[in-house]
Amino acid sequence: MSAFAVVGLGHMGGGMAATLVRAGHRVLGVDPGAGPTPDGVERMELAEALAGARTIVLSLPGTEQVDQILPALDQAPHQLLVIDASTCPPDDTRRRAADLAGNGHVLVDAPVSGGPSGAASGQLTVFLGCPEQPLPAVLEALEPLATNVNHVGEVGAGNTAKLLNNLLCGIHLAAAQALHGVAENSGVELERLLAAINTASGRSAVTEVNLPRWVLTGDFDSGFPVGLMARDVALAAEMVAEQGVSSPLVEAAERMWAGLREQVGPADDFNRMVTTR
Repeated sequence: MSAFAVVGLGHMGGGMAATLVRAGHRVLGVDPGAGPTPDGVERMELAEALAGARTIVLSLPGTEQVDQILPALDQAPHQLLVIDASTCPPDDTRRRAADLAGNGHVLVDAPVSGGPSGAASGQLTVFLGCPEQPLPAVLEALEPLATNVNHVGEVGAGNTAKLLNNLLCGIHLAAAQALHGVAENSGVELERLLAAINTASGRSAVTEVNLPRWVLTGDFDSGFPVGLMARDVALAAEMVAEQGVSSPLVEAAERMWAGLREQVGPADDFNRMVTTR
């Protein structure tokens, strides 16, 4: 039975760890917080987990937290395959991969979409940045976790795709704010408006999934907070600017998400963008 170490046992990492246990793997869990440990996961310190596993899945809040554990990864007693499911700037990921390669370790970026429910059910979508040589081993490791693995290109390409995906989602949610407001003010039922749009060219995952599942129900419990979406939109806007692409729409979306974070706080559900004015 192969062993995985999962570093970060929050909503996403905990779900992925539990999924790997169900797939028959030994899972070593690492998290400094006091949150719950999924059933079947052996919780331990980072050094012990790195000694016991050769495949490491990182599910951390962001680039700062990944950098904090990089020295420990580099000093592991054997070669590691590091699958970084955290969302980070692509240049940071390429730097880490180059640093770890000096000691024979392989780091690939595999940020995910699908939320906590996808992590817990093994139905994530993965944006994978990976060289060809380790690709078969990476795909095998990801098989229990994802229904869609999109190999976008070399290291860094996965985070490029993930940030652009979240940028588009953020723009669609910001646009849906207008849809929601017009429905309220005009007396047109939002449910009927969505049903019409979802048969036509204006539809998106936001109109087909987010609004019916989390906005119309009033649940707002997707598991993805405003703070992370605002961060991802800001990172995507920075990446767009660095590539010399001018987009007033991207700049407006960045301002809207930063404003929402200030208005409702970073912990509220990101679908609040639709109803907050």
